[in-house]
Amino acid sequence: MGRNIRKRRSPLAVRAVAASAALAIGGGGLVWANFYASAHESNSGRNTTKSAPAQVATISCPDVGQKLSNVPNQARGQVDGELATLDQQITAAYQRLATTRDAQTRDASFVQNSILTPLKQNRAVIIDRIKLEINRVGGKAPGWLDGLSTCTGQPAAGQANGGQNNGGATAAPSAAASASAGAGTGANAGAGAGASASASAPAQANNGGQAGNGPLATDFVDITKVQPNVAAKPAVGAAGSRGVFTSSCGTNANKKFNTDNVIVAPGVTNGAHHLHDYVGNQSNDAFATNDTFAAAKTTCANQGDKSTYYWPVVRIQNGTQDFDQNNLGGGKELNVGAIQQVRQAQIKFVGSPTSKVVAMPKFLRIITGDAKTTTNGLANANAHWSCTGFENKVQLTQQYPICPRGSTVVRTFAFQSCWDGVNADSANHRTHVAFADAQGNCANGFKAIPQLTMRLVYNFRAPTLTNGQIKNAYAVDGFPEQLHKPATDHDDFINVFDDALMNKMVTCINNGQRCR
Repeated sequence: MGRNIRKRRSPLAVRAVAASAALAIGGGGLVWANFYASAHESNSGRNTTKSAPAQVATISCPDVGQKLSNVPNQARGQVDGELATLDQQITAAYQRLATTRDAQTRDASFVQNSILTPLKQNRAVIIDRIKLEINRVGGKAPGWLDGLSTCTGQPAAGQANGGQNNGGATAAPSAAASASAGAGTGANAGAGAGASASASAPAQANNGGQAGNGPLATDFVDITKVQPNVAAKPAVGAAGSRGVFTSSCGTNANKKFNTDNVIVAPGVTNGAHHLHDYVGNQSNDAFATNDTFAAAKTTCANQGDKSTYYWPVVRIQNGTQDFDQNNLGGGKELNVGAIQQVRQAQIKFVGSPTSKVVAMPKFLRIITGDAKTTTNGLANANAHWSCTGFENKVQLTQQYPICPRGSTVVRTFAFQSCWDGVNADSANHRTHVAFADAQGNCANGFKAIPQLTMRLVYNFRAPTLTNGQIKNAYAVDGFPEQLHKPATDHDDFINVFDDALMNKMVTCINNGQRCR
């Protein structure tokens, strides 16, 4: 059945969208804003305040959507719309941060008074509306929601003063030119950003793509210098399911792109604030319903698979632009550069090492990874970056790999494989599914389902890292305040298999066969 996605748009929400558009800077931006931290000292019995400049790379706000795990079904459409408004507010505030460097240097309180305080006030209004929507349908809004309105200025790692110049991104002076061997997935947890660059589009075009919004040289590592870090998978036991079901859905030859995300922001145009690649279902946009998906065409070879598979695009930061350079979600929200489509998009469903699998419910929605790890932390990160020939040895979460000659970049996603047995979605789009433990077991009454695994292979030229500068850098699209960090990579799936094909998949996997 279709979902009710009717939303009530308020004047505040409209103003937030307008502010985002008005503050958009056409693909470039000044990230190195001056933020003043005050320290109080006692001097002859009097308190004095010293202001010391510190640079802020981004704005960090509590992720209300992640924390809000219990919303009545009747309120979810409205709440999702309000959560999308919170994202619009953060985008607008970040762009104001990025374009007011001069004002910040002249006024020690500018960021707090002119950006963070108004943002807190605007967020409080939306959070109040979320509470009202929950209570209106008989739910009980948690009191702790009121504490999620405050945002902070997040300093850049290393306080770099270099930026992308002539196609390269300069590392922070205190950072090594490349990560040390054995860095693995934890080599760079910082949230740094490039240096100040011109806010104008022409100047941005000469700054290698993101013009100070990331990536940094320290976001990259020569994969040949990283020690193997891939743990062995648990062995499949007698009760396990070792089969594999493959669905061939192409590589988006139709060039279906949009900046919507119908899972997290149904009914909201540009709800993702970044561009998605799509294979499978051809009717996925912000306004698609379950009925829309069921009636759609699919790029999958087996027409019984109308599922939708989508992920943020990767762009080369070489100073060139693409079709969306003047669009929201594209250049106006600092997602710029030449879009790179995949050479291969391999979709497989595999079993559990400890049990048989059960059918996925139709229209099951799963998001794997977290688009906001720069501010949320790595708890939900599930990015896996590697190179062909290295995938069984090295997987990176917090750095992009530089691949040797003859090898190319690979993104891999292993989705959650345990389902609560009841819900096709949840309020935060996470708690209805879970990962198995290290032995492959599903906990807390969850059931094993076929695990979706996706392998995306690219064919672009490797960047070069020389004397702390990265040239021809690449980066994943994302929310502008997330600075294009590798750990923000994520992938989305909605199950639209017909019943016959889903049952065939389950039988195939449980019987240890290889099917398609």
